[in-house]
Amino acid sequence: MSLDCDALPVLEAALAGGGQMSELFLERSTGLMIVMDDGKVEKVLGGVDQGAGLRLIYDLKTAYAYGNSFDQAALLPLAHSLALLAQGQPVAPQTLVPAAPGLVTHTVKPFKDAATAVKVDMVKAAEAAARAVDSRISQVRVIYMDRGQQVRILNSLGVEAEEERSQIIMAVHCVATQDGRVQTGYESMGGIGGMEIFERKDPVKVAQEAARRAVLMLEADPAPGGAMPVVISAEAGGTMVHEAVGHGLEGDLVYENMSVYADRVGQQVANPLVTVIDDGTVPGRRGSGGFDDEGTPCRKNVVIDQGVLKGYLQDRLSAWKLEAQPTGNGRRESYRNRPIPRMTNTLIAPGADDPESIVRTTGDGLFVRKMGGGQVNTINGDFVFEVSEGYLIRDGKVDRPVRGATLTGNGPEVLSQIDKVGNDQGWSLGTCGKDGQGSPVGDAQPTLRIPRLVVGGHQQG
Repeated sequence: MSLDCDALPVLEAALAGGGQMSELFLERSTGLMIVMDDGKVEKVLGGVDQGAGLRLIYDLKTAYAYGNSFDQAALLPLAHSLALLAQGQPVAPQTLVPAAPGLVTHTVKPFKDAATAVKVDMVKAAEAAARAVDSRISQVRVIYMDRGQQVRILNSLGVEAEEERSQIIMAVHCVATQDGRVQTGYESMGGIGGMEIFERKDPVKVAQEAARRAVLMLEADPAPGGAMPVVISAEAGGTMVHEAVGHGLEGDLVYENMSVYADRVGQQVANPLVTVIDDGTVPGRRGSGGFDDEGTPCRKNVVIDQGVLKGYLQDRLSAWKLEAQPTGNGRRESYRNRPIPRMTNTLIAPGADDPESIVRTTGDGLFVRKMGGGQVNTINGDFVFEVSEGYLIRDGKVDRPVRGATLTGNGPEVLSQIDKVGNDQGWSLGTCGKDGQGSPVGDAQPTLRIPRLVVGGHQQG
């Protein structure tokens, strides 16, 4: 990798007015997006982008500028403009020390070596497979995206880190219609690596699963409403832990007192059965990497250990503000963006309970096989989630499918109520949005039981 730049003079110039740190983020990226909708290939967009982001932290505030050139002559004016904001005494940068490689991604079949036509054919095959599932499938949308990224991070604290990254994601949206009723199904796959990802998981089967879910929901009964036991399958993925827990553990929200978990380190915030981990080192997962976007090595952070809050997810700035250490969670969408605290791969650790036994001992309730979208208020922890595939539990058995269910609750309360934690684990992936930036993430959970949760649906009576 070659992202050459004489960085030290630029870092020094940015500190001419003082500050805690100056930082240079160099990036070169390639990307391809293929979109097929309604039987037609709508988009095939590819391109190359490169640029440098320069950041100055002074008085625990951030000044940021970026441009498309790595040349010192182009970067020095940016540095001078940032230095004018600090109005203090000059600070000399430390000697740069190259960091050892972090997590190494072994890309067997780089996507750049696969012809675009091959990827288009794969998208077409997935679209055809979804339509073939049932004649009631009325619309299929398939999106394929790959992104290759070269980054080099240098700062005045002596950090120098380089990394090559490779990301693929494929998502399938299906619509099923019958007699005026409309239902949808969604499924996705991807991770870090190359085209070998599609050998480990068949995109045709992913498309068929999305179509199956849409058709199943056409035949489902309206979900009952009210408070009831809820079992969330490992297959549902970790949407709940990501939204209801993870965002509230991000250091910037904690510092701004916009998190229900602020000032609670050392306190019991969940049932002792519950351990929550954010781990940027899980091989192959979408949120993994060797370094975050500040050059801090990614690592396994146990944020809730047997119900006790141990700490928060930090970038350098939030760590300084909270008098803590960076945790490898400083992430940014590109060189155009400043880093902020973000999750990587967030999960609830597996427990000791047999998943089938969890359902068998529940009696009556709701079984969630797949979660949909959700919203959370990080200040008080309240959340609402859609259930994209759910079933009634009757007499300890998974029964009829139901549609239109939502889950409403409070993050800390739900964590405290969980009374069964399965010995299994299921993963999901996505792109998390925050402050206008998208960040690749993974989430996971075992089968969980919440003895009493409000289910939105059709009220009986």
